[in-house]
Amino acid sequence: MQAGLSPDPTLLSAEADRAHPDMSVVICTHSDDRWSSLEAALDSVRAQRLGPREIVLVIDHNESLLSRARDRWPDVIVVENEERPGLSGARNTGVAAARGSVIAFLDDDAVPEQDWLTGLAAAYVDDSVIAVGGAVEPDWLTARPAWFPDEFAWVVGCSYSGLPTARTAVRNVIGANMSFRREVFDVVGGFRTEVGRVGTIPAGCEETELCIRINRAWPDRSVVYDPTVRVRHRVPPERTSVAYFLSRCYAEGRSKAVVAKLTGSRDALSSEAAYSLRVLPAAVHDALREALGGNRAASKRAGAIVAGFLVTVAGFLAGRAASLLGTSRS
Repeated sequence: MQAGLSPDPTLLSAEADRAHPDMSVVICTHSDDRWSSLEAALDSVRAQRLGPREIVLVIDHNESLLSRARDRWPDVIVVENEERPGLSGARNTGVAAARGSVIAFLDDDAVPEQDWLTGLAAAYVDDSVIAVGGAVEPDWLTARPAWFPDEFAWVVGCSYSGLPTARTAVRNVIGANMSFRREVFDVVGGFRTEVGRVGTIPAGCEETELCIRINRAWPDRSVVYDPTVRVRHRVPPERTSVAYFLSRCYAEGRSKAVVAKLTGSRDALSSEAAYSLRVLPAAVHDALREALGGNRAASKRAGAIVAGFLVTVAGFLAGRAASLLGTSRS
């Protein structure tokens, strides 16, 4: 099966059975406040039609949560982050504890569809596929703001307008729904701790940097995005404010600056260039046209797109300046 072709849904189970990758699922968490969403995530993995070899739960430097989780889930491999605090270190700890030939990552506030692992497994029938990710759909816990643009769904950790609508090779997958063959970590190493979320700091891009290394190490193999392999990602009320939107955009810009320093601007910004030059201008045009037709929310949406872009650029420039001055990430 070629990476750029959408599979016949009726063949998913048969393909998964043939490939039968030995799949581990890694979930990382850091706060007791996310306990209920963590329970939902673990329950959803247990309910998969294609069960994993194991579930690895990584607790990011929270001893009370570590003890609570071990008592609650004796059948889950519960380990403490052995690296520096943050999502990157926690994921690396999960990789070290996992034994599967394929390692899938799920956010602690995401719930996959029952065929999630089946869909991921089906892609690995093709030996040229080295990593597979899927769509992340927002699960709004409160009303979605009328001004919030689909093109900026990445602000809340979800798939955004402009991504492929059919299974295809991409530069990088999305962190809340991704998987890799184990050889990835054996050959190119793990997630870089210079990037990635730490606690509530809205940073990211660690999966982008990893995928760039993967593409360089295996130019003849594919990192695949399949929008039919879906998880739902919770969006709490505190992530629906304008302040959060802008802070996340700024943090994304700074994170991209770090990735550019690590990998070079060409690879770090290749997808972003097309997004900025084609997707965003078209979205602003469409929103303004709706606004002229009397849709007041559309004018706010256009404003959010422009503001989000400018703040992201500002974050990138600030990150580049900090890099040149040799200051640490904040």
